[in-house]
Amino acid sequence: MTVLNPQNEGKLVDVDFLVDSGATHSFVQSKILKDLGIKPNDERDFVLANGDLITRKLGTALFKFENRSALSQVVFAEDGDESLLGVVTLENMGLGLNPIQRVLVPLKFRA
Repeated sequence: MTVLNPQNEGKLVDVDFLVDSGATHSFVQSKILKDLGIKPNDERDFVLANGDLITRKLGTALFKFENRSALSQVVFAEDGDESLLGVVTLENMGLGLNPIQRVLVPLKFRA
């Protein structure tokens, strides 16, 4: 998936994510976000799968995958944090996870 600075779409990077349907937000390494010129605008606490509590900064990034794109909040991941693609980003992009085939699929919305 490609991550871009929404203020300067010329700044972009391809990131390999672990798609985590249990993660609310997407995590991208802080260095990558800073190199893209994305600045933090919030800070929140997160509970990890093992129960640990962490505090991380948040910003806004543009995510692109195939013919879809969407703005989404992104967590500034620190050393030891995985690059995770969370459900907020997936839903913003109109994508869901097919866990059997291990692929992202377009969601069908009802009016």
